[in-house]
Amino acid sequence: MAKNIHIGIIGLGAIGERLIKSFETRDDIVVSAFCDTSETRLKEMAEAFNVINLFTDYNELLRFTEIDAVYVAVPPKFHEEIVLASIKAGKHILCEKPLANSVEEANRMLAAVQKTTLVHAMHFPLNYQASLQQFEKMVNDGYIGELRRINLKMHFPHWPRLWQQSDWVAGREQGGYVLEVGVHWIQAIQRIFGPVSEVRSKLQSPEDPSLCENGIIAEMKLANGVSVLIDGLSNIGGEEQLEFAAYGTKGTILLRNWRQLLVAKSGEELTELAVKEDSSLDLISEFAKAVHGQQAELYDFSDGYNAQIVLEALRHPQHDDWQKLI
Repeated sequence: MAKNIHIGIIGLGAIGERLIKSFETRDDIVVSAFCDTSETRLKEMAEAFNVINLFTDYNELLRFTEIDAVYVAVPPKFHEEIVLASIKAGKHILCEKPLANSVEEANRMLAAVQKTTLVHAMHFPLNYQASLQQFEKMVNDGYIGELRRINLKMHFPHWPRLWQQSDWVAGREQGGYVLEVGVHWIQAIQRIFGPVSEVRSKLQSPEDPSLCENGIIAEMKLANGVSVLIDGLSNIGGEEQLEFAAYGTKGTILLRNWRQLLVAKSGEELTELAVKEDSSLDLISEFAKAVHGQQAELYDFSDGYNAQIVLEALRHPQHDDWQKLI
């Protein structure tokens, strides 16, 4: 029987708390230590999850010999320094998305971890979601025919979302929905449909230079020439809308608000399909398999790096024309 995996959590924000709850459901994973710069948050989470090893300095957590792996759930601009220190300490790593706050940072992180045998995984939960798995299977089974276009719509009446109020999520330096939400779909697009080769992006931003984008109109091209259109708006009237659609010569498949799956053959109206939930595949289980040396379905730092290249082209357009990525 494989020994338990002892994991340390670095960063105790809203997303970090969600995954802690997932770790807690497993018999083979022990949440052994917490690290956060806020002593108030440390105390609150320690009481909630009965964790006694508490640190305000991640280096102290990394010196804690009981720890086998770390979950890095701090804001993006701190990922590189913590991940590089974790690699040096010989800890397996689960890192929040996006991988970093720049392509250069992401490249250094990827290069460092590839010199080791450590498990390095990204928190890309969309890949394990039944709705996207069913979407992908229908595409691969030929439901839409030949791909003509992909559309991604991201509309938010509030940004940051009401459950995610944080200065850095609202900030231009390392926040915004292109980065926080778009990264999931960019990674999924590249995994299912192939690499993005070109990007043309126009951002709309508030007058306050510290605040993130409130609009984006962008087009990406896949290596095969198919266009991906991005329509993003925030701080608007209406309800939150997330739509990811693949249009083909024979039909359309659309994911709405992450989990609702709608389909139509050409010329017909969209109808909703029941999503067949499958609990056999999830990120935490696959991460545990990999740490135990077993074959696992993980999305690693190379996937994070490839998404980062596209993200930075969308977030920081150099001009109004196409930016070639590959």
